[in-house]
This record gives sequence, structure tokens and C-alpha cells, in this order.
Amino acid sequence: MATLIFITMLLTGFGVYDRIGQFAGAGSTIPVTGFGNSVISAAIEHRSEGFIIGVGGNMFKLAGPVIVYGVFSAFVIVLIKTIFKQWGGL
Repeated sequence: MATLIFITMLLTGFGVYDRIGQFAGAGSTIPVTGFGNSVISAAIEHRSEGFIIGVGGNMFKLAGPVIVYGVFSAFVIVLIKTIFKQWGGL
């Protein structure tokens, strides 16, 4: 997944991903590649505001909630799994 996101970010940075999206339609907006495209598109759009506030701040407006949700949900799943193991359920 990380490789797909990285490749999508590179293609978006070089302007190739938009042409792929026009050709492939909805097939190019699968969640993993769409996430990478959204993050980098926001960064490119706001780069005139500077690297810290423009690029960094706007890039993590979308990526921040996704990362927090992923980490939190993984924590909850491991917690549930640990509880079931201790009680002999799994």
C-alpha cells in the first residue's frame, strides 16, 4: 500500500496522474491511490504560501485524520484481540 501511495504521489507531482484519471475514470480513484493524489494535490495547490504553512499545513489536513483513524482503529482491534485471548475466546 505504501508503494502505491508513493507512486501515486510521484505521478501527481509530475502531472501524469490526472491524465491517467481522465483515461481510466473511476478506476484511478481507488481509496489508496486517491488518498495519495489528494494529499499531494493539496500540497501543490498551496505551495505559494510557503513550505511550512502552505505545503505542510494543507497536506496534513487530509492525511492527519486518516492516520489518526488508522492508528486508533488498529489499537482498538489489538485491544479486543488481547482481551479475547486472555479470556480464552480465541
